Amino acid sequence: MTVGRSETLAELFEPKSIAVIGASNRPDSVGFSLFRNILTSGFRGVVYPVNPGWKSVSGVRCYPSVEELPETPELGVIIVPAPKVSPVADALGRRGTRGVVVISAGFKEVGGSGIALEEELVRTVRKHRMSLIGPNCFGILNTDPAVGLNATFSDSLPARGNIGFVSQSGALCAGILRYGAAERIGFSRFLSVGNRAGVDENDLIHSLGADPATQVILLYIESLADGRRFLETAREVTELKPVLVIKSGRSAIGERAARSHTGSLANAAQDRLFDALFEQSGVLRAESIGELFRMAKIFSSGLRLEGPRLAILTNSGGPGIVAADACARHGLELPTLPPVTRESLAGFLSPSSALGNPVDMTADARPEQYRRALELLLANPEVNAALVIATPTGIMTGRAVSEAILAARGSSGKPVTACLFGLTDLSHDVSFLEEHGIPTFTFPEEAISGLGSLSKYHAWRTRPRTEVRRFPVDRAAVRRTIREATAAGLSVLPEYAARRLLHAYGIPTAGAERVRTVVEAGKAAGRIGYPVALKVASPDISHKTDVGGVALGIETPFRLRLAWDAMARALAEKAPAARIEGFEIEAMVPSGKEVLIGVQRDPGFGPIVVFGMGGIYVEVLRDVTFRLAPLRPLSARHMVESVRTFDLLKGVRGEPPSDLEALYEVLERVSQLAVEVPEVSELDINPLIVRASGKGAVAVDARVVLTPTSRSGSPVSIGRSSSARRGTPARGAARPRRR
Repeated sequence: MTVGRSETLAELFEPKSIAVIGASNRPDSVGFSLFRNILTSGFRGVVYPVNPGWKSVSGVRCYPSVEELPETPELGVIIVPAPKVSPVADALGRRGTRGVVVISAGFKEVGGSGIALEEELVRTVRKHRMSLIGPNCFGILNTDPAVGLNATFSDSLPARGNIGFVSQSGALCAGILRYGAAERIGFSRFLSVGNRAGVDENDLIHSLGADPATQVILLYIESLADGRRFLETAREVTELKPVLVIKSGRSAIGERAARSHTGSLANAAQDRLFDALFEQSGVLRAESIGELFRMAKIFSSGLRLEGPRLAILTNSGGPGIVAADACARHGLELPTLPPVTRESLAGFLSPSSALGNPVDMTADARPEQYRRALELLLANPEVNAALVIATPTGIMTGRAVSEAILAARGSSGKPVTACLFGLTDLSHDVSFLEEHGIPTFTFPEEAISGLGSLSKYHAWRTRPRTEVRRFPVDRAAVRRTIREATAAGLSVLPEYAARRLLHAYGIPTAGAERVRTVVEAGKAAGRIGYPVALKVASPDISHKTDVGGVALGIETPFRLRLAWDAMARALAEKAPAARIEGFEIEAMVPSGKEVLIGVQRDPGFGPIVVFGMGGIYVEVLRDVTFRLAPLRPLSARHMVESVRTFDLLKGVRGEPPSDLEALYEVLERVSQLAVEVPEVSELDINPLIVRASGKGAVAVDARVVLTPTSRSGSPVSIGRSSSARRGTPARGAARPRRR
């Protein structure tokens, strides 16, 4: 990223002078379209065409080079072949130009030499401390009448509005502008970031967040330049104004081979990581471009919803039922109307009307009945908003019902949306309502989707504010654990070392001892107390259960010896090349619910915390959720509540509820570990046994994968070694593998 904070970007959107390098008189060229668009959009500044091949462009004197311009342009728009872009940017930089928009393609997106050309361009703009938008972008728009900037190859400046739009796709932008015009949606600022060699979506969110003319921010993204910075920036901006996003494509998270449950789950649920990111930052995600703009329409109207309770008023039962069904999908409630409201409605509506919620006035409803009914519904303190569905019939024209809706809304601050059906053109009636702040939709479920997004944003804005808790840590134990593993060249911590790391962060673990022989195992079991568990300790075995490396509920010395022998045979058969470093005798934890808590570290997102129901079926059930560390207490709570099987933790069929407070705290402690110990690449606690309320939670099994660097700093393999000597438990010593 080059320069790109809000003050600098504001200057790019409000230039007083522009040079278009590559402006042309060829009608089929981008240089022709873009220069003509600047001229015809009402730009209030000065624009200079630059092209040695023309004396003038569109009747404006043309200059052969940047050096010969009569003044320094504040903004340069570059439309020349890719190899010539960097020299042009350099010439602008030497003149003192603050920023450039590179429309030209042929850079990183084509690979090969294009990558080198983009790197050269970045070095050039950094040298001159210039902002860079692009390359390979659509351009920028500012509809402010005092600016009137259309530096794109779209034919016309869109209507003035309060929506700022940022897109990674240039090809999408022209279609979006046409769609916005058809849906009566206006924009404040509009641009594509192209290859994001300079300014990226994070810079633009920050800039649009500070722009008083922009009240809603829309994003079309295929990937994120910096997920961690996105979280921080979007969380700050969504406190002030809504940020709506449509995310397409797949990320690169989890490309490396997964060696743990957490890695496997993250690899298989890449898109859900973005859901978690958006949820943590207050960003609302749309599933389609249509939904994105329906959400934008309702937010741009200035409506705010104070709760999820909706009243539906209709003169047709079918659309009312469709709307009611949609409420369940979008988190909206349909409160039962109080008797006094139903009695008042019955006093002037048809006897065949349905007076529940939705209120179906039937097809013989008249505009005056719409007005009186809507007034009653909005006066109900249990109602936060209303959707009015109207099918014009007979003398009840679209205009008449629109005026009735507007009159009923009056000075009420509650959101009102409308859905008008009809065989005739209702565009004038729709425009009438929207000009007076009542968003109107073609279908009821579209209105419900928009109202649902209002409700979610209200919940975000009014959520309890919690700060990240910091727990005391035995940092000496952490340093010793990592130092010993690094000195030994380990890529996976032995289980005893993993337990030590967890213990240093205050995460309860089951009591355990490491042994090498069956005799040592018997003595350790006597000290710990039966029943015990026997587990193999090997850096090469990710999932011990799969290879017979776990025996649970061993109650006597005789059973311990039998389990030892059975494990020896299983390991010899299923993991003959694994290095066996010993065995663990572990106390059996009293019964409880098994959950998984994990960490996966990603270059773009940083440490990701994973939570789900645990045990051996976690990768089959995939009932997991993700958050970026560090976790606030509220995020930890939301993680647990968001899994499908949360009811199991609350207690079902007479079972006592689990100790949720202990579970939340373990999540926060793991989050702190993930942030503070970057040497931990992956972490699995599976299972964590969550006992009954008040009895805590205990980590039974833990696996820690370290960042793959050796003492010399070069990568080391964390896979199994094909040349490792065979090692299995026996009644004598279990020989550890030599390195």
